Amino acid sequence: MTAAGPPVTVRTVAELRAALQERRRTHGGRVGLVPTMGALHAGHLALVERARATCDHVVASVFVNPKQFDRPDDLECYPRDESGDARALGRAGCDMLYAPPQDAMYPAGFATSVRVGGVTDALEGTHRPGHFEGVATVVTKLLLQALPDVAFFGEKDYQQLLTIRRLAADLDIPVAIEGVPTVREADGLALSSRNANLTVQQRRIAPALAETLRATARRLAEDGAPADALLAEGRAALLRSGFDSVDYIALCDAASLAPLDAADRPARLLAAAWLGPTRLIDNVAV
Repeated sequence: MTAAGPPVTVRTVAELRAALQERRRTHGGRVGLVPTMGALHAGHLALVERARATCDHVVASVFVNPKQFDRPDDLECYPRDESGDARALGRAGCDMLYAPPQDAMYPAGFATSVRVGGVTDALEGTHRPGHFEGVATVVTKLLLQALPDVAFFGEKDYQQLLTIRRLAADLDIPVAIEGVPTVREADGLALSSRNANLTVQQRRIAPALAETLRATARRLAEDGAPADALLAEGRAALLRSGFDSVDYIALCDAASLAPLDAADRPARLLAAAWLGPTRLIDNVAV
């Protein structure tokens, strides 16, 4: 089915399941889920469009998940615009918006968490303690609440994508996890809800993150130089460009995120760096 106008909004698990059951009963077909925290931009809508192209029914969730924020100020400042999100979802072809309140996702007495080992141990896992446990818990709930055929996640959050694939496989959740390529501004900056927090000057600097990653990835693939030296050069280049600090720039196995000394197999180059109080992440294939 094709969405027409704003999506139908549901707010409880019971409403979500009933609505999806009715759609499956009357129309059949595949259900695609796009989990989000709202403040939607073209990157999120690319996920909806991919779901629309490959599924018969498209559901997007909007829930600002408190369990994945390691800084209270980051949670407090996270942008929220449900009515604007609903309009954008309708234009992109979304049939249903699942927007549960916090007490529907985490009712009184909630005491369970999901922890994925291995792929979460470094990178964001090191710099944002508890983040992936919050992500894994809420995504597990969303997958089980909706039980879609496919769920769509952006490659910009590459470590998150691998984490979700791992938990779905390990917990035998019968949902295919599909990654969708990162959507970028014309100057290469990966789209992110946090880009809105950048000052004019910081916005001018921000594309250097993608530029540095692309340049470093080319050298890793072509020069055969040791990764450590090229990663150190990449870190220095980010600082010279105006970034205030760099949490990491790392070369990792594309499937496991194990650190690599050289690009001698499918690999991913990932980085996180700060512009003032705003933390940007990005990654590229090597």
